[in-house]
Amino acid sequence: MERNELYPIFLKLHQLNILIVGGGNVGLEKLSFMLKSSPNANVEVVATKFLPELEALVEKHPSVKLTQSKFKKKMLKKRHMVIACTDDLEVNKRVFDLSRKRFLICNIADTPPLCDYYLGGIVTKGNVKIAISTNGKSPTTAKRLREFFEEVIPEDINKMVENLNEYRKTLKGNFEDKVQKMNEITQALKGKQ
Repeated sequence: MERNELYPIFLKLHQLNILIVGGGNVGLEKLSFMLKSSPNANVEVVATKFLPELEALVEKHPSVKLTQSKFKKKMLKKRHMVIACTDDLEVNKRVFDLSRKRFLICNIADTPPLCDYYLGGIVTKGNVKIAISTNGKSPTTAKRLREFFEEVIPEDINKMVENLNEYRKTLKGNFEDKVQKMNEITQALKGKQ
């Protein structure tokens, strides 16, 4: 049986430099997805033309910059992460190859073999964030799972997280003692007493 071997991480996108190459529908989708989760993401979008909806989105996010230009190799300098989503596969492949040479993680939209990472489904409720991956196989399944979790996770979960954080600060003892106490108090989340 095939297994999802992707390693999930949560990136502080406001501390990283991200480049998106492409200003069309897919560029809008990628940027929207990113800003929904990380509204202060540090992003530059490069394209020869931009959808008006993308320009309107950028107006609301001062940490995002639009550069009207063809992609140039020098645009990869001082980047951490790259997404290419132009309608020109040659440009996308060039972005991927140049990113690999610079050890940058790169995602070429809708081209799994040219992706170091995927953008999965995300559920956010206050401080709680759940990422969903289908290993790039079914974005629709990830979307349905996201909708399910958004419905079943209570709105007040953030209050619980805050309360547990305060409680954790009061615990005495070594690391193992603290872990045991936190495990005991959160056991009810599993539905078992």
